[in-house]
Amino acid sequence: MKISAPMVKELRERTGAGMMECKKALTEAGGDMEAAIEQMRITGLAKADKKSGNTAAEGVVEIKLSDDGKRFAIVEINSQTDFAAKSADFIGFVSAVTQAVLDDQPATVDDIKIDGRAVEEVRKELVAKIGENIQVRRFETGSSAGGQLAQYSHSGRIGVVTELNGGDASVAKDIAMHVAANNPHCIDESGVPAEMLEKEKAILMAEAAESGKPEEIIEKMVAGRMRKYLADITLVGQPFVKDPDQSVEKVLKAAGATVTAFYRLEVGEGIEKKVENFAEEVMAQVRGE
Repeated sequence: MKISAPMVKELRERTGAGMMECKKALTEAGGDMEAAIEQMRITGLAKADKKSGNTAAEGVVEIKLSDDGKRFAIVEINSQTDFAAKSADFIGFVSAVTQAVLDDQPATVDDIKIDGRAVEEVRKELVAKIGENIQVRRFETGSSAGGQLAQYSHSGRIGVVTELNGGDASVAKDIAMHVAANNPHCIDESGVPAEMLEKEKAILMAEAAESGKPEEIIEKMVAGRMRKYLADITLVGQPFVKDPDQSVEKVLKAAGATVTAFYRLEVGEGIEKKVENFAEEVMAQVRGE
């Protein structure tokens, strides 16, 4: 059967695949459109499985709040390149996943459903279409009964949700912006793990001991440095990003507000990216490796 240009065009529109790939699939299927689509889907999913080992450290962080402002979802979805992360298909997938997380509040990524389908099934289809590894990496969800939620997104690369009691929407947004910029470890000293404090103190003690000063002086030196360390890693202790002359704690106190929780996701955080050395890659090909 002759494969016409309109047939190839229809298959391209239905699958998003390239022209030559569509023509080949139609030829192999003897012009049967549905058979060609099914075969392309099978082949594409097989390719998707192979791509799952590729490092996906680009992507976006998406935030959605419920209409009543009481529930939130913040999701990180990764791609291999920033180019893919800007495609309409990827953006649509991100929006669908985030909405599903907001609506269903799933326990794990594997529990996410999009229009009744497992997110992994939808993800594989997207990988087959885009040609890159795509991963739904992590998410946070929650709700606020009496406080207020605020969100801040920095170019889709960093997403923050804050929960405050007291204050107003402007203060809540400012605190979310601060968390995005300064990445505090926790709200206050009570949230710092004991082992983290002990490790830092041991390091500071060892450094101070090198000074050769008396033990009582070393203790005072370490105590002062520990106070600075806690100010650096806690939200309330940090200088406020919009006015470094005052701490976040003072800003909150002036507004009659307290932070009960914050959630911060950053694209690719903690993912070890593969460093490409194109010169070595070319030489390896020359050598036939």
